[in-house]
Amino acid sequence: MSLRVAFDLDGVLANFRSAFETAASEAGVTLPGAGMDQATMDPLSSREIKKIWDYVKRTPNWWVRLAPYEPAQIVRLYETARRLRWEVVFVTRRPATAGDPVQFQTQWWLEQQGFYYPAVMTVPGSRGELANALRLDVLVDDQVHNCVDVISASTAKAVLLHRDRPDASVEDHAVSRGIGVVGSLEEALDVLDHLHSVLRERRGRLQRLADWFISRPRQEEGLPTHPAAGRVTLRND
Repeated sequence: MSLRVAFDLDGVLANFRSAFETAASEAGVTLPGAGMDQATMDPLSSREIKKIWDYVKRTPNWWVRLAPYEPAQIVRLYETARRLRWEVVFVTRRPATAGDPVQFQTQWWLEQQGFYYPAVMTVPGSRGELANALRLDVLVDDQVHNCVDVISASTAKAVLLHRDRPDASVEDHAVSRGIGVVGSLEEALDVLDHLHSVLRERRGRLQRLADWFISRPRQEEGLPTHPAAGRVTLRND
């Protein structure tokens, strides 16, 4: 059985926060200083946030500037999807910028990271409706409300990628709703590897994600660095 998996981009694969902080500096907006008490810092005003986003939107191909969080894991995702015949789609709500369309910018960025021929959907609406329409098995997202939306509106399961895990209440809330919680893309892929094995063995309905949070040995089967450098013959079985 092949998995149908969707990945959010910003916060999961791409470091949006760092890029947004850089955009704020370039737009002339001063962000709260590092090391300050988060409880006493004044948040950015709506005017400041708009100023940053206006800068982003008029910057040609701004979305290709983002750095990957775990570049080796993006390559691993591509190789695993090819080897296990997963159907992978990347979903995002990124707003348009000057230059190429968001979809093309995102596809270009993913290919630069080693995931070739990516399927990218720019969807402003409900992640739950999307998961239902695509008959997804799993969504990996960094926003708990997206995960809740998915498990509420579809039969798909959700994995919350909660980097740094600064707020235990977020993790507790997600787990109480039956949402798996991981701290990195590497950990998320370990979960999906195990899920693939569970589905192949049980051939039944998806069980709770808590049953799958067991690391499994990683197989190091290589694939071509780039399809254009070594074409792969697709099987018709």
